[in-house]
Amino acid sequence: MDISKITEWLDEQINDGYFWLTDHASSLFDSFRSLLDGLFGIIDKLLALPPWWAVVLLVLLAGWFLLGRVFAIGAALGLVLCQAMGLWSETMTTLTLVFSATLMALIIGIPLGVLAGLSVGLSRASDVVLDFIQTMPAYIWLLPGLVLLGYGPATAMAATCLVAIPPAMRLTAHGIRMTPTAFRELATALGMKPLQALFKIRLPFALPSILAGVNQSLMLGFGMVVIAGIVGSGGLGQTVYNAVINLQIDQSINAGIAIVVLSIVLDRFTQRLAKGGAK
Repeated sequence: MDISKITEWLDEQINDGYFWLTDHASSLFDSFRSLLDGLFGIIDKLLALPPWWAVVLLVLLAGWFLLGRVFAIGAALGLVLCQAMGLWSETMTTLTLVFSATLMALIIGIPLGVLAGLSVGLSRASDVVLDFIQTMPAYIWLLPGLVLLGYGPATAMAATCLVAIPPAMRLTAHGIRMTPTAFRELATALGMKPLQALFKIRLPFALPSILAGVNQSLMLGFGMVVIAGIVGSGGLGQTVYNAVINLQIDQSINAGIAIVVLSIVLDRFTQRLAKGGAK
């Protein structure tokens, strides 16, 4: 048997499938794109409402009380630097992309993670799919989006969401499975129904792991920021992409610094949230 014939046949089936979807389900994907663009636009407008100094002040105060003055001052200075480099609008757009994509990933990943934590069979099956998603090069997921959703933030959101689902789902399932046996037996002894045991015992024990998944999903979202600039995501990712094309080294470095500042600030706050959930 000629293996090359099989791969050629598979390639043809994949291409035919894409053509079929674009021919017969274009209205569905147009509606989905409108939904994603609408979500992106709402969050972007909300984040653009407060002036830059108000956001810096909020981060300073929140960081001071939650994480200490050293982090608070450093985070505030980092955000002031983003404004000084003329990248505040792009920084907020990047934050919009990460927030909206991560929100979708959590809405999908956490419930599926709960189901996977309760079912050994589903957990094993989902591990195969999640391994496939995580081991494929991230930019590959932009291609189906371009075909089905077109050029723009919707494709960037969909690809970022897909990449951010695995950690949320895995860590949620892990937290559900790690519920102490004694407490599960206690729920049975008290005559709790499975749904009651889930909400009153399993989910509280799984909360630190779920919050850790939120943190990891956000960080993977930032990992897609630069890549998503290829498909017109806007924000810092597109700034880096345009700077690379035009050989603007200074602009690419500035945008890279802004991405680092934003990712560190969100990482520290979500880590603190996870630690708070563990108490």
